[in-house]
Amino acid sequence: MSGEGKVVCVTGGSGYIASWLLKFLLQRGYTVKATVRDPDDPKKTAHLRALDGAKERLHLFKANLLEEGAFDAVVDGCDGVFHTASPVIFSTNEPQAEILEPAINGTLNILKSCAKVPSVKRVVLTSSIVTVMLNGLLASDVVVDETWLADPAFYQENKQWYALSKTLAEDAAWKFAKENGIDLVTMHPGWVIGPLLQPTLNISVEMILNHIKGLETFPDIIDRFVDVRDVSNAHVQAFEKTSASGRYCLVGKVGHISEIVKIVHELYPTLHLPESRCENVKPFVPEYEVSKEKAKALGMDFTPLEATVEDTIESLKEKGYLEV
Repeated sequence: MSGEGKVVCVTGGSGYIASWLLKFLLQRGYTVKATVRDPDDPKKTAHLRALDGAKERLHLFKANLLEEGAFDAVVDGCDGVFHTASPVIFSTNEPQAEILEPAINGTLNILKSCAKVPSVKRVVLTSSIVTVMLNGLLASDVVVDETWLADPAFYQENKQWYALSKTLAEDAAWKFAKENGIDLVTMHPGWVIGPLLQPTLNISVEMILNHIKGLETFPDIIDRFVDVRDVSNAHVQAFEKTSASGRYCLVGKVGHISEIVKIVHELYPTLHLPESRCENVKPFVPEYEVSKEKAKALGMDFTPLEATVEDTIESLKEKGYLEV
């Protein structure tokens, strides 16, 4: 019970990663102040209120990312802050208003509130592996690590707004943290999959469901898979370990998207899945690796991809999204 007697704040508390983070924090004895869009919406909060320890130690607040000062009262008295809230949108006609401003200004608003509170010992920011890589320079036999920095100009030119928002938000966070003496740690997960706590589908798990339910082709891409429980646990470790610092890549397995399809075929032969094929006839793109060395220093032992995929499928069945 490392968190007994301590108070932490989690932004975006009803989200996919944040829901698991809340579960782990409550299990460890923390009192948690979580911000959500609407604390009175049972579709967003019922699964949080049902967590063990929630009745005694979970407090939900409404706060607007774009309103400066909105988090002052929430972070007041907290020992630490986990900032997970950020728009996850991959297609929009209004990137500035819908993605960039909420991600960048929202992050700065959280940090401004933290800078006013001397009790806050550390801020853990949920960033993304896209802020580390995808600069157009990847090749086979490369090992990506935390020293890599994505090129925002590459994202701007290719209109990859989500990746751009995460990159610019992280840059702004490090600049503000250094100028204001905030102990900041940033987490960089890949494609996060695994069981759902919330009743609604999130984008990364929905992609798995789409492949299972009948997409005839899959893209020729190498992706970076990681279990949502590993990501959430890494956040807790990054707060609790005094030696934690800087950036942490969180990728359990680098592989082609076809590996997911293959695992599902093997685990669930009765699903009568379509014989999905790669959309390109050329050979698959070359693989690379993402270093696990720094994550291991947090005590991370990543869940095998096969177990994550199976737990994802079982969760989709339980939530009524899939019949097997």
